Amino acid sequence: MDGTLVDTEPYWFAAEHRLVAEFNGSWSDEQAHALVGNALPESGRILRDVGGVQLDPAEIVERMLDDVIAAARHKMPWRPGAIELLAELRQAGVPCAMVTMSYARLASALVAQLPEGAFDVVVTGDEVAQGKPHPEAYLTAAARLGVDPAACVAIEDSPTGVASAEAAGCVVVAVPHHVGIDAAPGRTVLAGLEELTLDRLERLVNAGPRAGP
Repeated sequence: MDGTLVDTEPYWFAAEHRLVAEFNGSWSDEQAHALVGNALPESGRILRDVGGVQLDPAEIVERMLDDVIAAARHKMPWRPGAIELLAELRQAGVPCAMVTMSYARLASALVAQLPEGAFDVVVTGDEVAQGKPHPEAYLTAAARLGVDPAACVAIEDSPTGVASAEAAGCVVVAVPHHVGIDAAPGRTVLAGLEELTLDRLERLVNAGPRAGP
């Protein structure tokens, strides 16, 4: 979700900086970028231990979510090509799942702005025991869709998310935005979602995981 469908990462970065400043801590843009794709409890622990935010990690997460949700409701920053790709997949009857480390209340704010049925399944960070890069979230999504993970294309924008999807056995398309993603055998790296079409996704699935672009 964050960074792939919508460019909410700047909202997260701003929330982190405000929270750290409130506790007179120190936080850099480099540190903020290092959290991209992390499970939120882990980000909360880092903000406490490194950023100096003297709160329980769970409270840190809730404070940041309040900030990001308010910003997203004011303006949902869709990534170029996201709405069009979802519409094409929906029209073709392709089952879709959103797999995010954001919590359900932020994911719901996004889904509420999409046409009904855009996602058949939503898996959020507050309903899995182990966040990305562990494969649990993607394995959960595939199970709920009733499909083999190898028959799924995972579209990710962070190294952490890519690692999660690859560990689950999915075909992986990386669309880096705020954080770079290295090329690797069997990993398709694209400049934007506009480069993805239903036909290209079908070819990637037919080629299988780690078969390359």
